[in-house]
Amino acid sequence: MKILITDPLGQNGMAELKKENGFTVDERPGISVEELKKIIGDYEAVILRSGTRLTQDIIEAGRKLRVIGRAGVGVDNVDLEAATKRGIIVMNTPEGNTVSTAEHTFSLLMALARNIPQAAASVKAGEWKRHDFLGTELNGKVAGIMGFGRIGREVAKRAAAFGMRVVVFDPFISKEGFKEFPAEFMDLEALLKISDFITVHTPLTPETKHLLNSKTFKLCKKGVKIINCARGGIVEEKALVEAIQNGIVSGAALDVFEKEPPAPDDPLLKLPQVIATPHLGAATQEAQENVAIDVARQVADALQKRAIKNAVNLPNLDPETYKALTPWITLAEKIGMLHAQLFGGSFQTVTIRYGGEVTRYALSPLTIAVLKGLLTPICGETVNYVNAPAMAKERGITVNESRTTQMEDFSNYIQVEVEADAKSQARNSIMGTLFGNKLPRIVNINEFWGLDIDPQGYVLVVKNQDQPGVVGTLGMILGRNKINIAEMSLARAVQSNAKMLALTTINTDNEIPDTVLAEIKKFPPILDAKVVKL
Repeated sequence: MKILITDPLGQNGMAELKKENGFTVDERPGISVEELKKIIGDYEAVILRSGTRLTQDIIEAGRKLRVIGRAGVGVDNVDLEAATKRGIIVMNTPEGNTVSTAEHTFSLLMALARNIPQAAASVKAGEWKRHDFLGTELNGKVAGIMGFGRIGREVAKRAAAFGMRVVVFDPFISKEGFKEFPAEFMDLEALLKISDFITVHTPLTPETKHLLNSKTFKLCKKGVKIINCARGGIVEEKALVEAIQNGIVSGAALDVFEKEPPAPDDPLLKLPQVIATPHLGAATQEAQENVAIDVARQVADALQKRAIKNAVNLPNLDPETYKALTPWITLAEKIGMLHAQLFGGSFQTVTIRYGGEVTRYALSPLTIAVLKGLLTPICGETVNYVNAPAMAKERGITVNESRTTQMEDFSNYIQVEVEADAKSQARNSIMGTLFGNKLPRIVNINEFWGLDIDPQGYVLVVKNQDQPGVVGTLGMILGRNKINIAEMSLARAVQSNAKMLALTTINTDNEIPDTVLAEIKKFPPILDAKVVKL
């Protein structure tokens, strides 16, 4: 497998990849867009930092591409939608630069408080104007933190250590989980009104774009100081210029900009109250080494199918969970594939019920596997574990999940019920379990219980009137056509008219030709017969 590195990764990251067998690693830092588009089709993985942009056309040219690894937090230089549609795992390294970014944030906060860059520049210019750089103490001041993820929490710890009152705005964080943390949670307006310093630590999303704007600046405490080491665009730069000029904001420290690098004539850079650094949040030796090692390990694990970590378009699976869930993922996908091939139709609603000890795990990978199985017979190789939810959504399929720890007929199970389009109003259900916690088995199809189907290879599924001679005839037809039976399972159910029906499933060692299937269907007791490939 070939891995392309388009930005400097460092020796430690390269060392991690060299530990692996079977990888060819090409370093092409500074590669042009045209050249990248030409060669990316030869690679299974790409590792990049912020210097490379993977646009839709480049991603589409990566015909072998399976993994994109971003050494850093942000993946805004990767067309995530295009990668997801192609089934490419996109992963970042959100933990490696946490401390470095938090420290840089607090460095800028302290520099704002004491006018350090301006004073240093003055002294170097031969001046000694002590009274021009009167600062403010941090002790007793209010630090407003917008976004309480990993970096926001690290900043909060440092602010509290300096005797600051820490207030937080983050509508996506449960306050109950941070009762012991030195922070008060409040809404945005309340935070703006009381904060002496406001530091931003949210991702850039449609909801957070220009979160600090002309309207919100008017709500701020006069003289507030703004710090942004998160993403350019969270702070509306034009509105910030006006807020500084109007005296609402007394100072700003920016490590990120809406356009990077900013233009030399950017109005923000002309203001003496503004401190600017060139996106240095993660620019420490330790952080660069950490993210390089992290991304190398993650990409290697994903390519070797050991584990998936920090995938922004796929649930995280640590090695232990991955190992435990692998047979369940297989079962979930097989149930979906069996559904699609047995019952066909257009799916409207998919309801997945999980029971027993399997509910201890995160269930989203299993739900994704069910959707992949359902869509594979329809969409072929274009659907996979990454893009299955997106493809289901595109098709208007509603997905419901439920879980119970109560044991029913089986101590662990997955039951998938699929409702077809509104016209047919057809509902079909399949249940599966693991035997010995390792072997996937199908144990129920609609009204037929007591099945024991090995969901792999070719399976003949026959619905027939329950009467003597059916099984013998099936065996005779298959034998006459030199088709060997590997396994067989039988179940019976009573119809509303009190007649007994039977479901016979036969695993065969080779494919059943259409001519043989047609011969089976001619036998009068046979109501339906299908061959599925699992």
